[in-house]
Formats: sequence, structure tokens, C-alpha cells
Amino acid sequence: MPRKSWREALAAYASPATLALLLLGFAAGLPYMLVFSTLSVWLREAGVARETIGFASLIGLAYAFKWVWAPMLDQWRLPLLGKLGRRRSWLVLSQCLIAIGLLGMANYDPQTQLSSLIGLAVLVAFASATQDIAVDAYRLEIAEDNRQAALAAAYMAGYRVAALLATAGALYLAEGFGSTAKEYQFSAWTGTYLVFALLMLPGLITTLWMREPTAPVPTRAAPPKHGFLLQSLALLAVITLVISVPTMFIQFYQSDLMLMLRGDLTPHDLLYNDRAFLRAMLYTTLTCISVSGLAWGGLAPVLKTATERYGFFHQLLSVLLLIILLISVPAMFAQFYDSDLHLVWQGQLSLQDLLYYDRAFLRALLYSVLTALSISSLFWGGMAPVLTPVNDFIVRYRWQALLLLALIATYRLSDTVMGVMANVFYIDQGFTKEQIASVSKLFGLIMTLLGAGVGGLLIVRFGIMPILLIGAAASAATNLLFMLLVNMGPHLPMLTLTISADNFSAGLATSAFVAYLSSLTNLKFSATQYALLSSIMLLLPRLIGGYSGVMVEKLGYAQFFLATAVMGIPTLILIVIQWRRDKRQGNGDTPTAAAQPTADALKS
Repeated sequence: MPRKSWREALAAYASPATLALLLLGFAAGLPYMLVFSTLSVWLREAGVARETIGFASLIGLAYAFKWVWAPMLDQWRLPLLGKLGRRRSWLVLSQCLIAIGLLGMANYDPQTQLSSLIGLAVLVAFASATQDIAVDAYRLEIAEDNRQAALAAAYMAGYRVAALLATAGALYLAEGFGSTAKEYQFSAWTGTYLVFALLMLPGLITTLWMREPTAPVPTRAAPPKHGFLLQSLALLAVITLVISVPTMFIQFYQSDLMLMLRGDLTPHDLLYNDRAFLRAMLYTTLTCISVSGLAWGGLAPVLKTATERYGFFHQLLSVLLLIILLISVPAMFAQFYDSDLHLVWQGQLSLQDLLYYDRAFLRALLYSVLTALSISSLFWGGMAPVLTPVNDFIVRYRWQALLLLALIATYRLSDTVMGVMANVFYIDQGFTKEQIASVSKLFGLIMTLLGAGVGGLLIVRFGIMPILLIGAAASAATNLLFMLLVNMGPHLPMLTLTISADNFSAGLATSAFVAYLSSLTNLKFSATQYALLSSIMLLLPRLIGGYSGVMVEKLGYAQFFLATAVMGIPTLILIVIQWRRDKRQGNGDTPTAAAQPTADALKS
């Protein structure tokens, strides 16, 4: 990519798309915090138990698994709202659901209606994750690769400001309205969440104002040959099967059928007095009716996929199957571990007793059936809509995909692992909460945004790969400043310097990395591939970060910070290797395989 002048680089921030991403980032940052840290404070003030608050944090799984339903945003346009375009229609829907969810949360007191409040928080989380998918896809499709960092910097600025407003700002509002740790006032939190529901309006207005990006060539090969009614019946039959099969086995297990088979109970008493057996018969009937669809072709819309690539119902089925697979596989192993199967192998328990009395073993068998059914969908194409974007990435990059995935998985390793223990380190060093809040949160936010802005400017001027390398090196090197701070005690100037350098490098690295990830995606699957790649980005750092406390206990803070700095070295090596490969292939910025689909999609 030829270098551009500084004037051209600065012009990247003057486009309408940059303003749109700034406001969309603001809309994305509000709900994320309102269903996490701010909600936790609300629940605690209301007297909710810590254990319950901890379980409520599982709402965050919606963000971790947003890639599961991302294919639907790539391949299906919403009815009615679809007139706005593929990306804007999903944005309007998600933003409206977020506002409705926040309005609903404002009307439920956790002291008396906790379940309803959590249910609405789940709605907000899923709608917010969907909004994130749509915003990322919009950003990828609205501008070329070298402008992605500038757009990401604008998005990050809006997001961080909204996050600060939804945390510290929300707490100030709630206290100003009359709710404190000593005296809880539900009306104060009602007013707070109503204010933030109204603050979703700028994002909604932005979505209606901005232009829809040019859509890439669709993946549908031919129009569906099955009518809407048949597709609806097919999907209903599949959902019925998913629910009725496991419930049928559970009800049979809870019934007295075994007593009748042993002769201890008459069939008459079983039919008239055993409600579990009657429910089992009902679910058996539903299962038979649904399975019968295989005979008369009622399941054809979800089984015959050669011509439907891919209708809404096929996409919804593939998402459903993937969710079942993600749940059933770990549950299957957990239940087998809890069962007494090992006693059967040791000869201490008969197989009959295992089947009759070990509920964990029966649950393991149930999850095994669900796993087998989901995996079998690979052969008849049921999971094709969620696997096609993955296959596209592998086909385009082939063995080079392993190098790219390794780079993605390790790029944020150094600063993410260190960041887990950062606040704990500040406290252990003797800094006050006021010092941490003013330097780490407020001043750190300013430096992060400054780093992201400078990163976007430098990428337009010099290209992605040089700044990607500088960002990775700076993120690892700044961890050494924390190592120097260890022996200095609560030295405020050094804390300010350390946090300034760390946050500036993090902002620079993030903007470069977002631009790089954006260059790897095929615009035909932009939502899915970006959601997958960004999930891979945080997977390894979060897993290793879970052991950061153990590392500090064994190594001490100084050696821990040194170890996290060393973790950045493999990333630097991978970047150099990839950069050299790109130069040999005649493209000094991004992998050649990604450049062609992106350019073609922009031309269309």
C-alpha cells in the first residue's frame, strides 16, 4: 500500500462514517455496563445475596457466544425493517430491544421481582451483543482496510465515554436521586435506568441517518422451493423433537413403569394414577409425530439444503444445533464423571442397577444422544450456515490460516494477562482508591483514546503491519514499567507514567489489531468471521489470565510482570514472519488472500 500524506491521514477522521462510528460506539458501551457492574451495584444495594449476584454475571455469556448467531446477520434481512438494508435493519431492531429492555428493568424492583429483572437484563445483553455484531459488520463494509483503524478509534472513543457514563455516571445519578448503600430507594434506580434508556436515542437516530453499505454478492444459490408454511412446520417439528425427546426419557425415568414391569403395579393403576407416565406418553406422541415428518417430507426445508443456501429457517436450525452441541458436550462429560460407571467396570455394580438408579448416568446418556444428533447434522448439511464462513477462511488462507490464528490468539496475551492483576497490584502497593480512580480510570481513559487516535492516523500514513508490530512491542515493553514500580512503593508520579504508557500502547495496539482483523475477513461473511476472530483473540489470554493470581503467589509481582512481557515475544516473531510473507507476495500490508475478496466486495 503506498504511503499517504499527513493531510490524507488526518482526513480519515473527517468523514461522516467516523462520526457514525463514534455515536454507534456510544450506543454499544451503555448496555454492556448497565447489565454488568452497574447492575451488580444495584442488586447489592437492594440486599441481593453475593452468590445470586455472581450467578447474574453469567449474563455475559451472551457476548462470549455472539458468533453463534452471527451468520443470521450475514445472510438474512429482517421483514419490514429489511427496507432499511441488511445492516441497519438489525441495528434498529437491537437498539429498540435494548431501549425496551432498559425501560422494563427500570420498573422491576430486585427485592420483589428479581427474576423478571434478570430476564430483561438477559434480553438487553443478547440485543447488545447483536448490536455489536451489526456495528462490526457495518464498519468492515463501509470503508477500505487502511481506514479501519480510524473508524475503530472513533468507535472506541464513543464506547469508553459511554462505559464511563454507565458506571460512574449511573452511580452518581442513583445517589443523587436518593439511593445509597445505607438507604435503598427503588425509585432512584428507576430514574437512572430511564435516563439511560433515553440515551439510546442518539444511536438509533444515527442508524436511521447513516447510509447502508453496499451489500456483497449473496450466498443464496437459488430461491427456496418450499413455501413459508412448510418451512414453519419443519422448524416447529425440529424444535418439538429437541424438547420432547429428552423430556420423554426424563418422564419415563420418573414414572412407575419399572414397578409395573416387575409386577408390583397394575397397568390400570399406572395409567390412572401416574402423571409422570402420562406425560411420558404425551411426549412420545409428539416425538412420533415430529419424526413422521421424515416420511412425508415435512422436514424437507431443513434437510434438503442443496438449493436453499441458506434460508432463515435453515440458519435458525443451524444456530439451534450449534447451541445444543456447545451445551451437551461438556454436560455429557460432566455427567459421566459424576456417575457410577467406573464401579461397573470394576465389577462393584451391575449394569442393571446403573440403569435403574444412577440418574447421572441416564443424564449422560441423554446428552450423548443430543450430541450425536447434533454431530450427525454435519453429514446432511444442517450446520452448513454456521460452518460456511469458517470453511471460507480456511480455503482462502489454507495452511497460512494456522499462522494467522496463532498471531490472533497471542496478540493481546501480554497486556491482558497482566491487566487481570493490575488493580490488585495497585492496592497492594499502597495506593488509595481515589488515586487509582483518578489515575487509572480517568487519566488512563484519556491516554487510551489518544493512543487509539494516533494509531488510526499512523496506519493511514504508514500501513497496518508496521503499526501492528509497534503496538505489540509497546504493549509488552510497558509491562516492564510495572516491574520497576514494584520496589518504589506508592510512588504517584511513577504510577502516572506507567499507566499513561500502558494505556497509550493498549490504544495503539487495539486500533492496529482491529484494522488487521478487518483485513482478514471476507465481506460476504463479515459479521460471522469478525465475531469468530475477535473471540479467538481473547480466548487464550483469558484462560491464562485465570491463573495470574497463582503466578503472582509463586513468582512475586516483579517476576510476574517480567513473565508477561516475555509472553509478547512469540507475537512479535509471528508478525515479522507474516509481514515478510506479505512482502514476498507483493502486498506489504495484509495477507494476499484477503485482499481480493475485500476489493471485489467493495466494487459490487
